[in-house]
Amino acid sequence: MGEVRVPKNAYYGAQTVRAVENFPISGWRLPPALIHAMGWVKYSCGVANRDLGWLGKATKNPLDAARIQALLDAAREVADGKFDDQFPIDVFQTGSGTSSNMNCNEVIANRAIELIGGDRFSEKKQIHPNDHVNMCQSTNDTFPTAIHVAVGCEIKGRLLPALQRFHSVLAEKARQWEKIIKIGRTHLMDATPLTLGQEFGGFARQIELSIGRAERGLQAVLELPVGGTAVGSGINSHPEFGRRVAAELARQTGIAFVEAADHFEANANRDGLVECHGQLKAVATTLFNVANNIRWLGSGPRCGFFEVILPSRQPGSSIMPGKVNPVLCESMMQLTARVIGNDSVISLSGASGGQFQLNIMMPVMGQTTLESIHLLSNGIDAFIEFCADGLEANVAQCEAAVEQSLSMVTSLNPLIGYDLASKLAKEAFASGKTIRQLCEEKQVLPHDVLERALDPFSMTVPQPELPS
Repeated sequence: MGEVRVPKNAYYGAQTVRAVENFPISGWRLPPALIHAMGWVKYSCGVANRDLGWLGKATKNPLDAARIQALLDAAREVADGKFDDQFPIDVFQTGSGTSSNMNCNEVIANRAIELIGGDRFSEKKQIHPNDHVNMCQSTNDTFPTAIHVAVGCEIKGRLLPALQRFHSVLAEKARQWEKIIKIGRTHLMDATPLTLGQEFGGFARQIELSIGRAERGLQAVLELPVGGTAVGSGINSHPEFGRRVAAELARQTGIAFVEAADHFEANANRDGLVECHGQLKAVATTLFNVANNIRWLGSGPRCGFFEVILPSRQPGSSIMPGKVNPVLCESMMQLTARVIGNDSVISLSGASGGQFQLNIMMPVMGQTTLESIHLLSNGIDAFIEFCADGLEANVAQCEAAVEQSLSMVTSLNPLIGYDLASKLAKEAFASGKTIRQLCEEKQVLPHDVLERALDPFSMTVPQPELPS
């Protein structure tokens, strides 16, 4: 294919340079988490090939113990993030990820040669990117394996802890505010009372359910394609290779990765990634909802609800002095909208990107899924630190609206019937009087019965028997 010019200090080689030249598309490189996962995959493959004796018995240029160790050490350095700057290829590249797989093979081979004191610029490679680093592998099984590993590690290490912290914060707010009465709203219209604690307890439960969804997203990527090589048949690999690599990855990450049950399915389809991102979309939907509700509850301060007081983070207007906006809520809503949109990329890629034995949309699927996890994790962390932790209840504002609500009449239904209650609500609205005032004027019920029926706290829980 002709000569190419490799930068003087680069650890990558000619195949990486060709890919950089071929794909001057977005300027987006592979996410660091995916690069690190590729390093772990190569390390685990090296361990398996060492233990199986294949590296030491390679038909051409078998490796001695020192070179095998150098290969493993170099792979670990990639996994540890020491060579992130040596991965310059654009995300929008060959659909299998071959360019990035060879980028990784070249970096590990050249760094391993350097570790044993060799000349990494020599054309005759003492440790070869294909023969040794890529032994028993194809891009078609190792690149999707790296995506699964990266996604699994990011969900476990970043998203789940963030969601768990958020749940704890909201649950604590619910506990603190369990005695603060306020008016409910359905269709954005006045409804019957509840406590602010009950409202935030509902938010906490939403996040608790999101934790389960994130865990199911992790479960969806536990099966690893490694061992299937080119089409799923495992050509040029040892029968135990996939199992051993998956076991080593499980040891290194603390995640229960396993060899795929069927390598033809695992090579051909990215359905597990589609399922995983579907759970991420559901998490994003919940986070959008919670942030938007908190934004509404904090609206005002004089002409909105203002039932919770959001921390002031920055001036809200370049023209209106003193205005402060719910910026963390808005940030969360924007980033979750992006995640919801990302799900369309993943769904389309999973549905139409795979033909026969390979899906050719893998780089963008990996990048997009990891972007979603990154946005969700960082967004939750920021929302906790700069908004949720500092939320305060505006007790007076919460309680003030309760007596004014026409929906207070709901508790009178069992005593006076729906039709009369409806007439009272309409008359109260037209006259500007409260339900209590109108009922007292009309002597609809005895005073003690009316007081019990219109006790707002009694409306926040089910009634064991009909009022009398």
